[in-house]
This record gives sequence, C-alpha cells and structure tokens, in this order.
Amino acid sequence: MDKLRAFVSSVQLELENERVSVQHLLQSDQFLQTHCVPVLYEYEPASPEVASEECLTTIDECQIYVLIVWKEYGHRVNGLSIIHKEYRRAKEKGLPVLAFVKGLGSIDREEGTQELLAELKADGYKHKHFGNVIELQREVRAALVKLLSKQFSIEPTSDEDQIAKQTIEATSPFESQPLDHVPWEFLDQNVARQLIGASEGKPTDDLTPEEVLAGVALRGLVWRDPDSREYRATAAGVVLLGRDPSAVFPHCRILADAYRGADPDGDPRDHEDIRGPMPMVVDRAVDFIDRNTRHPMRIVGLSRVRLDEYPVEALREALVNALAHRNYEDAGRKIMLEVFADRVVVSSPGFPPSPITLAKLRRGNYKPCSRNPVIAQWLSYFHRIEERGSGFQRMRDSMLDHGLDRPTLGTNTGYFQIVFPGPGEDLDRLRVPPSALGPIVTPAVEAQLNERQKKMTARLVQGEELTSRLCEQEFSVTRDTANRDFKLLMELDIAERRGGGRSTRYVLRGSR
Repeated sequence: MDKLRAFVSSVQLELENERVSVQHLLQSDQFLQTHCVPVLYEYEPASPEVASEECLTTIDECQIYVLIVWKEYGHRVNGLSIIHKEYRRAKEKGLPVLAFVKGLGSIDREEGTQELLAELKADGYKHKHFGNVIELQREVRAALVKLLSKQFSIEPTSDEDQIAKQTIEATSPFESQPLDHVPWEFLDQNVARQLIGASEGKPTDDLTPEEVLAGVALRGLVWRDPDSREYRATAAGVVLLGRDPSAVFPHCRILADAYRGADPDGDPRDHEDIRGPMPMVVDRAVDFIDRNTRHPMRIVGLSRVRLDEYPVEALREALVNALAHRNYEDAGRKIMLEVFADRVVVSSPGFPPSPITLAKLRRGNYKPCSRNPVIAQWLSYFHRIEERGSGFQRMRDSMLDHGLDRPTLGTNTGYFQIVFPGPGEDLDRLRVPPSALGPIVTPAVEAQLNERQKKMTARLVQGEELTSRLCEQEFSVTRDTANRDFKLLMELDIAERRGGGRSTRYVLRGSR
C-alpha cells in the first residue's frame, strides 16, 4: 500500500513550531513513517485567493486531514479563512478529520476561531486539547494509530509503541525550532544534496536544486516564511547542514585536544575547534584522532599492513552518538574529544534520556530513544549509525575484535562519557582486521608469482623502491627479465611505475 498523505492545517505563523513538530513526528516515528507522509502546504502565491485554491487542490490528493487550532483565525477569503475552507473541503471529501486545540476552552480566541470550533463540534468531530509540542506529538500519534487500526487494519508492534512513547517523552523541542533569521543559503547545499540522495536512493548528480530544496523542506530542515515566501532553516537544519552551526548556536562544535601523557595539561600537543555540517564534523574528528595516535606496521604474508591504534568504526559510532543525542538545550557546553597517551575520551553534554540508564546501556538491554530523533534519523541516512539501539554493543565488539579492552560508559560533571582504553606500550596486542589486508596480494595473486617475483613483492610491501638495475644485480637476471617481472606485477595491481627513462622506479601500488 502507498503511504497515506496527511495534510497538516493551521495558521502558519502562529503555530509554526507545532506544524514542524507534527512533521518531525511523522518522519521519525518508526511506525508512522512507514505508513504516512506529512503534507504541509506553504502559501507561496502572493494572492490569498490563489493560495486558498491551491491548498484545496492539495487536500484532494490526501487521505487524512490534521487540524491544529489556537487563537488566530487567519486571513479571510470571501468570508472564510483558508484553514476553515480546508476543513470544509476535507469534510466534503470524506477525509478522516483529526483536530487538536491548543490551550483550554476558556482562553480568548478570535471570533472566527470560535465559529470554526463550533462547526467542528456540530459536525460531530471531537478534538483533543494540548499544552505544548510534546503533548501535541503524543495526541497526534495516538489519534493516527487509532485511525490506521480502525480504517486500514494497520497496527504498530509493542516494540514500536514502546520506542515511540520513550522518544516522545525524551524529545527536546530544540530541533523543531523554526529560525526566522537563518536563510536556506546558510546551509551547505552539497551536503544537503548528499542527504537527499541517500534518503531517497537517488544519484546526487541527478537531483536538481529544486528537488534538493523540496527534499529538505519535506523533512523539516527548512520552512517557508509565508510573508516573504523565502525558505529558512530550522534548528535541526542548522545543526545538520550549517556551514558553521556555531554562528547560530555557539555550543554546536567539538573541542578536540591531544595530550602527550595520561593527564590533561595546559599545553596540548594538538588542538582543533571542529565546526561545520555534521557529517563533515565526524570525519574531521576521526582524522584528528588518526593523526594523534600510533599506527604500527605489520607484515602479513606478502602484505605490509598499517594498523590503527583504535578501531575507527567504534570511534565514529561514539562521535555520531555524541552529536545525535547530546542535550542541545545546554548552551554552555560543547562536545569534548580528548586523546591521551593511554585512552580516547568522548564527552557529550547531558545524561541519557529517561528511561535509559547507564546500567541498561552497559547491559545492552534497552530500546532506542533519542532526545533529537530528527537529527539521529538523518545521520543514519549517511550510513554512519543505525537507529536500532545496538551502537554500544557494536563499539564493545569492535574494541574486543581489535585486541583492546571494552569501552567504559559513565558520567562526569554533566557529561555522558565513553572511554576507549588503548594498548599502552603493548602494540603487539593489536589485531589485524580482515578489512585491512586489502586486495594487494591475495592467495590467488600469490599463486601467479615465481619465487623471484615473490621476493620483489615482499620488498615492495616493506616500502622499498625497486629499479631494473637493482633487480639485475640482486637476482642475477637480464634487463628484459626484470622488465617482464615488473610488467606482471603491474598487471596484478601490486606495483606501479614512477618516473621515466633512467629515473624509472617501481613502488607498491597506492603507496605515498
């Protein structure tokens, strides 16, 4: 079955936060995103009459109508506001109407709003009251689940219900904020293109600028100002895609320090203030660790393998989790990355959201839950994390497979910390991961080499440069034989030629 289109109707400026929060709910809830897609019509035309007609046409293409009401009635067109017309059109088409009213019935509302609510009651539609966006998300989800079960025989699993409950309770209102002072152009268009391509399974080169903008708007990373008709960013859009998110939110950065010993000091050997679109920030943080840790060489068969002191996949997972799940409402703290001689520490502001506890994380028996579900979901589209809640288990397994002790989880002065113990002076304990062996000298390739060619390969693997003259002398062969040997090694992608004429030399393919 195709996804059901749910039209979200409200006075735009008055209820922009609520509109975005419902949009985020339908896009991040594991159950709802499988069966529904939000439709938020933004009034682009200057003429209210044209906007009204286009909204009504859009409703004709939807299967569910969600109405959110507060105080304002909206601009009247021929006596009725646009949302009033939208409601009547949905009723005329026989769409299920789910209505939500902000505040208690006793608050002062415009006359037209009171008339709309009276009509809603006379038509037999019930509505739910809510006080904030968290309550609205809870009520909208309950109504949609009931509707999908009753009319379409679609029901969530108990796990999906539990995850949704925990996520809504933990969700921070931070990421759903529409920012009226941050234009769409502030965001990195190339990273946005990658995000939309990854989420829709399309080649990025095939996406037009209009498709990219429509994609990020649909996913709640930008919103359209109904007065200026310009696209502006939400907080989630700035954090994920901002060229420098700290220009808007100064705490959105990673402070990285590398120390010479096992204790912090006032003179780190390396320091970086890492800012930028979130996927690029993760890569830069991994690079920081790479250049400040050791990389012993190991000879495996005929291959010369460069090892990492820590498993990159575990470090990347920890960094992404720190970015996705930190407390962004804590504006006084940044994410901290510390590289010591004996460990790597990643510190993220805030404690795990309830009902997740350190004990549950350590045991691995918890359901996934994030205070920033939209940010977490979009990072998953970059294939950097999974949302199944098994991230800490994967980190533990990666460390053990690498020959290291498992990471430890804890809290420290308002930070949630992951500590990766290093090998100390015993670098021999590091294990060679299968992926590090690479395709240079597989058994099938080795079988095609004679003993002389194997010796030549071994020397290349150890970092030597070979020449025809050297091989003539070392192996007592003619120039033609040496040239034939090098030709075979190049055909097998073991060696590559550098220079020309008398300066010709051969090195391991891909070496610097």
